[in-house]
Order: sequence, then C-alpha cells, then structure tokens
Amino acid sequence: MNKRSAKLKYYFLKDINPVIRFLVISDTVIVGASALLGPIFAIFIAGFIKGGNEAVAGLAAGIYLLTKSIFQIPIAHLIDRIRGEKDDFWILFSFTILMSLIPLLYLVIDTPIELYAVQFLLGLFTAFTFPTFMAIFTRHIDKHKEGTEWGVYFTLTDLTSAAFAAVGGYIAVTEGYPALIVSVVILSFIGSMLLLPVRPYIRMT
Repeated sequence: MNKRSAKLKYYFLKDINPVIRFLVISDTVIVGASALLGPIFAIFIAGFIKGGNEAVAGLAAGIYLLTKSIFQIPIAHLIDRIRGEKDDFWILFSFTILMSLIPLLYLVIDTPIELYAVQFLLGLFTAFTFPTFMAIFTRHIDKHKEGTEWGVYFTLTDLTSAAFAAVGGYIAVTEGYPALIVSVVILSFIGSMLLLPVRPYIRMT
C-alpha cells in the first residue's frame, strides 16, 4: 500500500527537478522580502506620505492590483506566442530585478500622487513576472508530483512570509522604515539572482 502523506524530503526540496527547486527558492526569498513591509505598509503611508491615511493606502493597493490584472493577460498571451523559453526566462529575470528595486522609490516620495505612480509601476512589472514564472514552473513541474510541488511552493512561501512579517515589524520599530525598505530591496535582489541557475535548464526552442 502506498503512503499517502508527503515525504519530508519534499520540504527540503529534494527529489525535485532543478528548475522547480530554484524557482521555489527564488520566490520564497522574494515573497518573504515583500512580507517584511507588506503588513505594515499602511502605517508607513500614514507616517511618510503627506495626507496619507486609510483611503490613500486603499487606493494605492487598488492601483497595484488593477494594473497587474489589466496587463498580465495580454502579456501572457504575447509570451505564449513566442516559441521557446528563452524569452520567458529573460522577461522573468529582468522584471524581477526591476521589481526588487522599486521599493527604493518609497524613500524619495512624499505625496499620494507619487505613491500611486510607484504602485502603477510595481503592478506593471508584476504583470510581466507572474505569467512567465507560472509558465516556466508549469512546463517543468515533475509528472505525477504536480500537487506536491505546488503545495511545497505555497507552504514555503507562506511560512517565510509569516516569519518575515514579524521580523519586518520589529525592524520598523527598532531601526526605522528606511532600514526596513533597504532590507526589502537587498533580499529581493538576492531572490532575483537565485533565478540565474535556472538558465541552463530552459528550453531554447
């Protein structure tokens, strides 16, 4: 009788092909980095944006999600029309780098309009990274392990986000928001670089 429970080795990314392994590791770091600031982003807006309040925070989040939602399907369609994974990889890598640098703009803005512009850029860049990540992940996922590998991905990213959310609040209180934002950028950039080991395994045609 086959065991129904997931083996512990999956949680340590063993017995998983290299593309999935590095995609999971990269996104775990990137999602964790965003969790440093995410839960307390509204507090940051209230403290550092002129006239910042709940309405500004809500609209900023809405602009990000709306922009991502509008652009990601046309971008995904364009990606699907181009044969091979070379374009997918370089779009994913390039726009992930850009996304990692976006939080630096939070250090120089101080008006709601500037905040909305930054959120628009973040949404646009995410619209490029989300479908390309999913496309590469889907193509390389191990046969008969689809549920397990998606489960491992979401488990690790959720656990990391939970831990980093607590750490982010502590850094904001003890070191201040500038230090927190720089930490987000550094971790996100590291996560972006962790995509490079995927390159030798992508399908060129």
